Amino acid sequence: MKLPPLRALPMFEAVARLNSFSKAADELAVSQSAVSHQIKALETYLGEPLFQRSGRYLTLTDEGRTFQESVTSALLQIERASETLLGAPTSRLRLAVFSSFCVRWLIPRLPSLQRAHSQIDLALEMTSTSPQLSDRVADCFITINTSARAFSYDLLYRERLFPICSRPYWRQIRETLGLPEDPADSRPLTPADIARFPLLSTYSIYDREAGDWDTWFQVAGESRPARTRIQHFSHMLMALEGARFHQGIALTNDYMLSEEADTEDFVRLPCHSLITGDSFYFAHKTSRRNEPALRAVRRWLIEQAIASGLRPAVAPPLTGHTGPALHP
Repeated sequence: MKLPPLRALPMFEAVARLNSFSKAADELAVSQSAVSHQIKALETYLGEPLFQRSGRYLTLTDEGRTFQESVTSALLQIERASETLLGAPTSRLRLAVFSSFCVRWLIPRLPSLQRAHSQIDLALEMTSTSPQLSDRVADCFITINTSARAFSYDLLYRERLFPICSRPYWRQIRETLGLPEDPADSRPLTPADIARFPLLSTYSIYDREAGDWDTWFQVAGESRPARTRIQHFSHMLMALEGARFHQGIALTNDYMLSEEADTEDFVRLPCHSLITGDSFYFAHKTSRRNEPALRAVRRWLIEQAIASGLRPAVAPPLTGHTGPALHP
């Protein structure tokens, strides 16, 4: 077995992760010159530069990034194998997850995971976009990206958006439109009905202003009236809070309203839903599928998704983004 200088590998991983020789030296409790010497020995062995140095700035070369991916994964596997043999009492997992999914759905359910699997130390890494699937980022992911072939995916949720407002605002709507008190007894609201009220829009859903509402009107075969009043928010969490404080009608999804208290604060309006085409998956490297902590978190997430109504007990096959569609 032909291996590179093994002592250099943890030093390379630290420098690549921290983007600094001095920070890597501090973390490993060695001198900066020792780190520099080991990196030079590794580059000499490989016959490739791993870093580009420009004054005080340090970046990985293309070869360095490729090598980092493999080295990080290998060192993590060695660490976990050692923990297993040593009978380590806890298993630490890093889960990268969208901020809205994390705050509104995952965190309220974590006590259940802690009761069932007290040995698991789950570290949450919140992201605003779908994270890069890599051991350098996290051990497992909640993502809409299913393009990495080395990963396995389990469906948690197929996203749909539907109009909601606060209960006081619903009173204003029904008085204006002459509707009964209980939305379940109401006639379906038309796009023209909805357009009479201020609409709270989330930019990040379609990455354009009023993209969510424009698409909601389009799947019903209509265009958003030019007179419609729009209030813009960058994030769905902000639009939801705007709706909570009676500012208008927002489009939200199921995981944003997954708690019992939400039914006291919000009313789901009787009108069509928008299937965005995005699906949320739990993802992990297929090569790590037998790790006990990963298996436990995977099973727990699927159970919670089923119990909360995010996904059916039997999930449909894996598919990519299908585009927006109307749902009655």
